[in-house]
Amino acid sequence: MKKRILALIGVFFLLAMYASTMVFALIDSPRAAEMFNISLYCTIVIPVIIYAGTLIFKNAHDRKELPFEEPKTDDSASADSDDEAGK
Repeated sequence: MKKRILALIGVFFLLAMYASTMVFALIDSPRAAEMFNISLYCTIVIPVIIYAGTLIFKNAHDRKELPFEEPKTDDSASADSDDEAGK
């Protein structure tokens, strides 16, 4: 249920960004061109960042261990075998 609510919020924000881009393109104001460029940038970049974040989260969530961690071994068994070999 949380995913559906978050998806609806995301759709609302995307539609709001598209609408604001259209409004800024149509109004005649000295700052309209700057606001249009910012809105157009956000319309493209924010969905890409969200998509990349979901991919990273999905891939990181599926992993059992992080890539920079050393595999866990049984240290007590190797220490016992080293002690016996030295005696």
